[in-house]
Amino acid sequence: MEITGKLIQILPEVQGESARGPWIRGGFVIETGDEYPRKVAFTTFGEERVAMVKNIPMNTTVQVTFNPESREFNEKWYTDLRASRIQPFTPGQMPPTATGYAWTGAAAPANAAPAAPQAAPAPQQMPPAGFASAPAPDANDDLPF
Repeated sequence: MEITGKLIQILPEVQGESARGPWIRGGFVIETGDEYPRKVAFTTFGEERVAMVKNIPMNTTVQVTFNPESREFNEKWYTDLRASRIQPFTPGQMPPTATGYAWTGAAAPANAAPAAPQAAPAPQQMPPAGFASAPAPDANDDLPF
């Protein structure tokens, strides 16, 4: 799932030790730009993802790819939104297909021009002359297709 919003807060890191070794968890909050803006909190696990969020300037519009996960504890349900990718958002551009994002500098300006459109694909070629074509429609056929 994906959502776009303005980065408004970076949550404190939590570190610990498990049977599999040390771990680190971080988080951040974005505010959507909807008619009725919503604040959405995400968690990130692992040193690489936590560092990725630290490098993003505050109030930058970002696109977050996340996985919702729910669990039950004492007959109550808790939902966590785990961010798997966070990247800058520029209107009119398609998001990169690679997982993860390394911030390279300042946020894109709000008045940045969208990427130039790509050329249309080449038209398909006609089949070779020996290729069998579909039979002509029958005048007595009453089928609608």
